Amino acid sequence: MVFRDRRAAGVRLATQLEPLKDARPVVVALPRGGVPVGFEVAQALHAPLDVLAVRKLGAPLWPELAVGAVAEEDVGILDPQMAARTGMTQADLERVLGRESEELRRRVHAYRDGRPPVPLAGRTVIVVDDGLATGLSDLAAVRALRRRGARRIVVASPVGSSEAIALLREEADRVVCATVPPQLDGVGRWYEDFSEVTDADVVALLAAAHRGDGARHGPERTVAFDLGGERLAGNLSVPGGAGGLVLFAHGSGSSRLSPRNRAVARALNDAGFATLLFDLLSEREGARRAAVFDVPLLAERLLAVTRWTREEPELAALPLGYFGASTGAAAALSAAAEARGAVSAVVSRGGRPDLAGERLGRVSAPTLLIVGALDTDVLELNRRAAAQLRC
Repeated sequence: MVFRDRRAAGVRLATQLEPLKDARPVVVALPRGGVPVGFEVAQALHAPLDVLAVRKLGAPLWPELAVGAVAEEDVGILDPQMAARTGMTQADLERVLGRESEELRRRVHAYRDGRPPVPLAGRTVIVVDDGLATGLSDLAAVRALRRRGARRIVVASPVGSSEAIALLREEADRVVCATVPPQLDGVGRWYEDFSEVTDADVVALLAAAHRGDGARHGPERTVAFDLGGERLAGNLSVPGGAGGLVLFAHGSGSSRLSPRNRAVARALNDAGFATLLFDLLSEREGARRAAVFDVPLLAERLLAVTRWTREEPELAALPLGYFGASTGAAAALSAAAEARGAVSAVVSRGGRPDLAGERLGRVSAPTLLIVGALDTDVLELNRRAAAQLRC
């Protein structure tokens, strides 16, 4: 799995950490690269975000090669075998340790901006990094957090080596890694955009988290719908001054936790749109292939939720759009044909609009069909569906 960037990786990682939400955890990110990842995790879990300054101790001739790490709380770790292999002397170690300890103090002062650390005594703490190469920095963080009284420590990262994970499992209560490749070959390889995170980036994200404005995302809350004898969950996010509402219609057995759709929703929140991701099918129904392709059922449930949004005071006046994927796109177009003027726009990503059948000709909302150029079969189905649209 290759992530678009650190924030997209954070959205993906958060789906695996969602069961921890009830523990009311504190998210502690390792600067600098772990902070954009940790910000998304904290937003998804409605958790406070803090940082723990950790500095790698690099080998004399290969500064990128970690032979140890130093963290707040005067915690230091050294891999003696790696230090010996790289020819590190005691003088080298003292010089590197002095330099990195000074940088550690500078970062702590700059990042916290006078704010005290979030109290951790007796709390569940999720340590977030952008990648686990050797695991030494994260191990130093685990030990520092133990000194601060953390009750349970979970180390979480989008990508990591099996060796680092094994090392961390010896002292952390749990390690969660979205992808563990057979050969890591550097953390940056697993990101399309692995550009440097600056001190200013870290300060801005921590300030946004401290203000609670979620960088314009708005607080996400859980809603529930009783539809056809099934209780279905949804996630609603309404940023301040929202200019519209986008309902997500998932397909092919997907759910409101789809990493792709959550990433799209987060981008829409950034742009000032409210979003509602909800499950069209229960877990039991999703296991049945026939239900996944039951477009009339999916469309009726989408219409039911649409009616609910028109009765909610904070949502009723917002222009409404549908975002559908796979069979959910057919449900979105079918529902738009029935709702007519209530729907302002429909977007289909990799969808099966052909499954909407004769309802295509009754869609009045502006419609955008997006298909991968190499997805030739679905591309042809979308071309045929586009020919039937009259919107």
